[in-house]
Amino acid sequence: MASNLKNLSEYNKNTIPSAQGMTFAIVVSEWNSEITDALLEGAYSTLIKNGALESDITVKYVPGSFELPLGAQYAIEYADVDAAICLGCVIQGETRHFDFICNSVSKGITDVNLYYNTPVIFGVLTTNDKQQAKDRSGGKYGNKGVEAAISAIKMIKLRDELTEKSSYNAKPLSR
Repeated sequence: MASNLKNLSEYNKNTIPSAQGMTFAIVVSEWNSEITDALLEGAYSTLIKNGALESDITVKYVPGSFELPLGAQYAIEYADVDAAICLGCVIQGETRHFDFICNSVSKGITDVNLYYNTPVIFGVLTTNDKQQAKDRSGGKYGNKGVEAAISAIKMIKLRDELTEKSSYNAKPLSR
């Protein structure tokens, strides 16, 4: 989480595994596109800087943050990716809509993670106002898209390390 103590774009390059050979889907909300386009730029450029090929990155758009979990599920099912990165921005308004959307998106992303046994990264800004979103999408607190891309790389590497040591291959739960 970005705060005055941490910049979302800062990471120790020596602790990031190579993304070479890994495949990614980046699912981006069209709502608040000024913010989500900046998050996409951060995530995409970070994957490339860390060894991913452009041909190994699929970018797909969904109407809003609420649709991110299903977009990630589609990417996992139909694009056969190693990880899905969900990028969105929900800004507090005058009604409780913010709470419902944020809760649904976080629960949905968690559920897709666990059901498909595939990293689905929560790169969704949930801010009180637009300035906070700007600060976290390339502003004074860095870019949440960068953090999301690093998380995806690290989670794929963790899975690969653990499955190399085990003959057990986890499968999704049957419905």
